[in-house]
Amino acid sequence: MSSLTIYAGPKALERISREGIHREQFDTIVGASGGPKWFVLHGLDQYLFGDFFSSSSSSSSSSSSSSSSSSSSSSSDSELVTIGSSAGAWRMCCLATADPVAAIDRLAYKYSQERYSESPTVAEITEKARLMVEYVLGPSGAIEIANNPKIKTYIVTDRCRGLSSQAGKSLQTLMLGGAAGANVVSRKTLSWFFERTVFTNAPESLPAYWTDMKTSTVALAENNVIDAMMATGSIPFVLEAVKDIAGAKPGLYWDGGMTDYHFDFPFNKSDKLVLYPHFSSTVIPGWFDKRLHWRKVNEKNFDNVVLVTPSEEFTKNLPFGKIPDRQDFNDYPYDVRVDYWNKVMLEGKRLADDFASLVESGIGLEDIRPFADRAR
Repeated sequence: MSSLTIYAGPKALERISREGIHREQFDTIVGASGGPKWFVLHGLDQYLFGDFFSSSSSSSSSSSSSSSSSSSSSSSDSELVTIGSSAGAWRMCCLATADPVAAIDRLAYKYSQERYSESPTVAEITEKARLMVEYVLGPSGAIEIANNPKIKTYIVTDRCRGLSSQAGKSLQTLMLGGAAGANVVSRKTLSWFFERTVFTNAPESLPAYWTDMKTSTVALAENNVIDAMMATGSIPFVLEAVKDIAGAKPGLYWDGGMTDYHFDFPFNKSDKLVLYPHFSSTVIPGWFDKRLHWRKVNEKNFDNVVLVTPSEEFTKNLPFGKIPDRQDFNDYPYDVRVDYWNKVMLEGKRLADDFASLVESGIGLEDIRPFADRAR
């Protein structure tokens, strides 16, 4: 039984039914917010970064998967767009380094092994997160991302607007409460509180995705990559906001997942396909929409998206019967949590093997489901 359930929009489903799945079909890969939920995708990322998309890396990297995609060896040198927020952006940044598999492995190791004091402060969590990002990138990762000629990296953050741009817990609480309330009426109201700010190494060729709310772009450079990565993962009241990032407008920058948790962009404006490795079949537009069960993504936006997820059966057989999440920091002692997360990452290698098998043999293409069949 496959560890995967794959959903595809109508255009994507028609195409892969004819052609199978191969690298040349895709010009975009997406990484969603979700914190430790990403661990279930670690093995799949290893395969995608080290084999499937290897021709897009600025330098070759070895694959940690035992499977090898026959398509990757003949892949063109076509450019690849990556879009991510929070932990998804961290993953996409790993892909843009000179050795993507080594970078994604460093991220998995450091993130999964993180230990905090019994009652960690926001300052402690922030400091350790920055050390983690610096460790993942190493001495040259920032400049590799900023100067990558083949991978166009888009890191989504949210800059506070108005009074909420002032540091202070009371103002931030009011801002978040106001944003949550206004968002019930319309997602467009988030522009009253935030300016979506996209840090990218390709500001001159921004995809036509960013029209739903106020958005600005900032050119990535060696001196702002780490701050941009910190900002995209800075969950309010968990981590400190990043202030006055080099090259960007002055202000406080928060987690990009607040506006773009799992994304609801018009991906269908591309003639090619979009690969979306995701930890579940649920796709939620923004962080404030998590409890708004009527707030769904526009399915037409996903006409050309291939959503690759762990199957329900696979997830049920993981330790504790679920994928990891941030609540695990509170629910389990350190040793239990680390063991659990390591086992999930080990089991997650099945996702890589099953996806590689699908790419190589085409067996299982008939099981790919329409995007509209997902559960919300």
